[in-house]
Amino acid sequence: MFSLFQYEFMQRAFFAIVAMSLFAPLLGVFLVLRRQSLMSDTLSHVSLAGVAFGLFIGISPNLSTIAVVILAAILLEYLRRLYRNFLEVATAILMSLGLSLALIFSSAGRGKGINLDQYLFGSIVTVSQTQVILLAILAAVVLIVFILFMRPMYVMTFDEDTALVDGLPVRTMSVLFNVVTGVAIALMIPVAGALLVSAIMVMPASIAMRLGLTFKRVLALSVLIGFVGMLSGLVISYESGAPASATITLVFVAVFIVTLLAQKLMGLAKG
Repeated sequence: MFSLFQYEFMQRAFFAIVAMSLFAPLLGVFLVLRRQSLMSDTLSHVSLAGVAFGLFIGISPNLSTIAVVILAAILLEYLRRLYRNFLEVATAILMSLGLSLALIFSSAGRGKGINLDQYLFGSIVTVSQTQVILLAILAAVVLIVFILFMRPMYVMTFDEDTALVDGLPVRTMSVLFNVVTGVAIALMIPVAGALLVSAIMVMPASIAMRLGLTFKRVLALSVLIGFVGMLSGLVISYESGAPASATITLVFVAVFIVTLLAQKLMGLAKG
């Protein structure tokens, strides 16, 4: 296994996994608890519009994607307030808008050779040094923010009314959380792909919530599961020749199913 990492592209892929495992599952825990699991999927689809727009006007897709996703994250918070009891309406609106704009820009730019396949499915084994550095910077920022604002985020996530009574700037915090999540997705798109990035964020959190008994334990488990799952998927994809992002997703799904079955069997044994 360790012989795989003698290659530079595998080393970059490994460091990308380390960085993503430090922030993606943490954000995923709060997404799940806030019942915003589909937000990651929505923003990943919107990011395609940012990529297509950047390629169409000839600027860095990373810059255009981050800008578009930040705007979408702010708009999503506004729609969430507007449709408080129908959050799926907000996600459906933004997802449709993002995909429509992506198709329009990619169609208009066919003569420029615009191809979104790489951003649809991603490729962790072709991650660049710059992308690894950006992921590492984001991981550091997210960890620092989590350490400093763990309690306010905890209160806001479980009870916004209590957070307001405590004097917390709930709307500002929610918008900032959406923006950070959007930037994270924008940076992960070239690595994980727009169609699969939500799995890397939500699946480790979902598995950890089945196993953890306390909030902090869930956070720690989600990071561990995220790292082990992504690393396992990378190794399996290298050995089998299967796409890395798809393999990583299948690993997470398999772990989730095994966890459910194990808990079911334990429940039957106790009964």
